[in-house]
Amino acid sequence: MTARASLTLGPVLFNWPADSWSDFYARIADEAEVDRVFLGEVVCSKRSPFYEDRILEAAERLQKAGKEVYLSSLVLVTLPRERKAMKELAEGAELPLEVNDLTMMRYLEAGKAFAVGPLVNVYNEGTLAWLAGRGARLVCLPPELPIGSVASLAAAGGKAGIDTEVWAFGRVPLAISGRCYHARIHGLSKDSCQFVCGEDADGLKVETMDGEDFLAVNGVQTMSFTHASVLGDLEALEAAGVTSFRLSPHDCDMVEVARLFRARLDGRLEAGAAMERLGALLPEARFSNGFLFADYGAEMVEKAERQVA
Repeated sequence: MTARASLTLGPVLFNWPADSWSDFYARIADEAEVDRVFLGEVVCSKRSPFYEDRILEAAERLQKAGKEVYLSSLVLVTLPRERKAMKELAEGAELPLEVNDLTMMRYLEAGKAFAVGPLVNVYNEGTLAWLAGRGARLVCLPPELPIGSVASLAAAGGKAGIDTEVWAFGRVPLAISGRCYHARIHGLSKDSCQFVCGEDADGLKVETMDGEDFLAVNGVQTMSFTHASVLGDLEALEAAGVTSFRLSPHDCDMVEVARLFRARLDGRLEAGAAMERLGALLPEARFSNGFLFADYGAEMVEKAERQVA
C-alpha cells in the first residue's frame, strides 16, 4: 500500500435532538481519528430546521481539528422548497458538497470539485467517467456492490482521478420514499408526523410476519436491520483499490468505532480482536458483509467461506 487509506464519517441519517447532534460533532472534532466529515440533512428536509443553524459552528470546529468537511445534499428532492434549498446550498456553500441526488448537478458550477454519496447509482465505468468529467473527486459506491465490481470501479476511478470509498460501518441505506413509514406506524400522516422518527435513534426495527428481524425504517428511509461492517475485510478492499472507508453515525461510541478502523488500517489490530471489540460496543447488533462476498446482504461471510465474484 503506497498511501494511507482515509476514514470518512458520513452524515447523521437519523433524527437526533439538536443538542445531541452538536455534542456528537464536538466529540468527533476533538477525539475521532477520521479524515473527513459530512454534515447536513440527507433523509428528510423537515428535520433541517432543528439544527441547520448549528452546521457552520460544527464545521469550523471540525476544520480546526484538522478534518476535511463536506456539506451533504438531500437524497430525494421532490418539493419546490427542497429544490430551492438545494440551489441555495450549491450557490452559497463555501465548503465542498456531497451530491446525493442528481438534481444537484444542475446547480453546481461546472468543473467545481464535489463528492458523490452512496445512494447515487454508480454501477459502471461510464457513469463514473461522466461524474469525473463534471468534477467528482470522491465517490462512495453503492453498498450493495460485490467486491469484484468495487475493484473494477476503483480501477476506473483511479484513472479518472477519483478516490473510491465504500460503506464500511452502519445500517445500510437501501431505499428512500415519498411516504413516511414512521408516521404511518404511529397512525400519522407525513405532513403531521410529529417527528416520531426521533423516538428511534438508530431506526425502528421491522420484523417479518414470522417474527424474524428484517429491516429498519428511518422516517422515509428503508435500511438494513444488520449493521454492515468490513472491519475484517479491509485488506481485501484495499487490494481491490479502495482508498476510503465510510462510517455511518449511530447511537454508540463512534469515536471508538473510528479508533478500531484506524488501528486495523494501520496494521495495529488483528481482525478477530477488532470485531470482538466492535461487538462489545453494540451488543444488540448483528453484523454483515454479505453484499461484498455473498448472495445475501444480511450475511456475515468469514474469509475462508468467501466466493469473490
